[in-house]
Amino acid sequence: MIDREALHRHLQDLLEADRFKDYGPNGLQVEGKPVIHKLVTGVTASLALIDAAIAAKADAILVHHGLFWRGQDGRLTGWMKQRVARLIQHDINLFAYHLPLDAHASLGNNAQWGQRLGLVADGRFGDQDLGFLGPVPDGLDLDGLSARVAQVLGRAPVVVPGDGRALKRAAWCSGGAQGYFEGAIAAGVDVFLTGEISEPQAHYARETGVAFLACGHHASERYGVQAIGQHLVSRLGLQHEFLDIDNPA
Repeated sequence: MIDREALHRHLQDLLEADRFKDYGPNGLQVEGKPVIHKLVTGVTASLALIDAAIAAKADAILVHHGLFWRGQDGRLTGWMKQRVARLIQHDINLFAYHLPLDAHASLGNNAQWGQRLGLVADGRFGDQDLGFLGPVPDGLDLDGLSARVAQVLGRAPVVVPGDGRALKRAAWCSGGAQGYFEGAIAAGVDVFLTGEISEPQAHYARETGVAFLACGHHASERYGVQAIGQHLVSRLGLQHEFLDIDNPA
């Protein structure tokens, strides 16, 4: 078990949360029990995850996508009221780390996702160095990389093939990082992997020859929270359970 504030300090330091300019608050978003025995991790603080955490008798939840984002009007009505009410009713702490969890060099979404795909970063790119760059394993072509993504994530990616060049360098950034594609192209890569694709990226791939793989927002961001949870088990002795709430996005 661990004191809530001690866990908060540990996470803030581990993820260097204060150095990021983000779309919402990182850290403790809803205060619950002062002492934490069991932590549940998941991608998004949905009602389904909160209810699953209650069933698992968790004292705290750690997510990548929290409750509060820039531009919200702050009213606790509808779905927001339901989520917050359930957390307060069961005295569960909610911790959320967005960009800090993407960026961590070993435990973050990009590091963990890349590791599962056999990609090891030797550089960074993009705003706040969130994007990762590295070599493609020898002999791995676009079909092979697409098949590896499908095997690891359990879903086939959307592929825009580019010009069919050999894959020597890759860039990747989990989640909704399709806007980083131009930066990846400028960095000289042959393929870019992220979670989503928007209308412009298909044209950029066809016109520049750089292949684009949209692998799923949720699917590509399941790994950082799991790594953090296991870190907390080994370092702080917490009980930990990862709960994957299915999401087609």
